[in-house]
Amino acid sequence: MISDNMKYVRDAEGYIVQPADWDENFARKLAAEEGLELDDNYWSILCFMRGYWQQNNVAPDVRHVTRHLVEAHGYDKKKAKQHLFELFPYGYVKQACKVAGMQRPRAWSTG
Repeated sequence: MISDNMKYVRDAEGYIVQPADWDENFARKLAAEEGLELDDNYWSILCFMRGYWQQNNVAPDVRHVTRHLVEAHGYDKKKAKQHLFELFPYGYVKQACKVAGMQRPRAWSTG
């Protein structure tokens, strides 16, 4: 396990161990590690993911985030998914879930 100032404990792959410990500063740190610079496009997705986690205590599947982009930003479904993967080029699980403070999702589709 990796510890960042004892507040943020991460697993060997860099995912937060306790999603409730996540905050925006930690998201910025993780994004920088991933080579991402967070802007409104990212925050819309990250805030949706956090809200979903708070309601369901599980990371949202990529289809939920795609639906959010369709409903909140007017993308068609194909464009929404394309936009998501343009923002997170190394993948939904590898980058979006990590930056949003999710534990690494196991055994479900990422696409």
